[in-house]
Amino acid sequence: MRISAVVITLNEEINIARCIESLIPVADEIVIVDALSSDATQNICSKYNVRFVSHKWEGYARQKNFANSLATNDLILSIDADEALSAQLQQSILKIKKQDKYEHGFVFTMAMLPFYNGKWIRHSGLHPDRKKRLWNRNDGQWQGLVHETLHFSSDVKIVRLKGDLLHYISDSELFNQEKSDKYAELKARQMYSQGKKSNVLKIACKTAWAFFNTFFIRLGFLDGSTGFRIAVNKAQYTKRKYRLLMDFMRQPSD
Repeated sequence: MRISAVVITLNEEINIARCIESLIPVADEIVIVDALSSDATQNICSKYNVRFVSHKWEGYARQKNFANSLATNDLILSIDADEALSAQLQQSILKIKKQDKYEHGFVFTMAMLPFYNGKWIRHSGLHPDRKKRLWNRNDGQWQGLVHETLHFSSDVKIVRLKGDLLHYISDSELFNQEKSDKYAELKARQMYSQGKKSNVLKIACKTAWAFFNTFFIRLGFLDGSTGFRIAVNKAQYTKRKYRLLMDFMRQPSD
């Protein structure tokens, strides 16, 4: 079986080379769809045998579906620019390629292993956190305004691959805060469109639970001070999300 690796980018000069190099051993084709980056992303990509396409940003799901439509192979391996395949995961994918029976009706999941604040995070609800990233594009497409997910047109069998999908999270607190605020607003708008509600009590309860769940239930304390920071960030994101939802509720309707 032949695999098309698909990556969407926007100002990923720090990450894209590592991502591409991890895909080369397993992908028969690498498609990069770039949302008009202003940094060196395109120049870096030009050093590799990839198909680079500039395309105005349409949102996560639409951008990824557009990228998938450019692939010449139906079997899609979709990863983000700040991710990379571990050596074990590469071997797992190479084994899959040798078996034609997996060409239709299967979706392959891989465990996320984040690298944050100088260390690998194996708890805090961030690992293994399995993601569907390898599938036949005729079986399903990306959907969702934020935290896009794969939706399938028919029943598919899930196969767990050995090895980790390495996720290099930016150490820049400013960058993480901006990204978190963006996701919080998108999620709050989605919740509002679904008719969900928020109030002061719910904000307090949801925020406290987010910290407790991440640091204690999901064993974030085993990640040390980094686990504490992750729990705090999770609580702040949750607080922001439900505050924005309450603000949207207060807006006068047209």
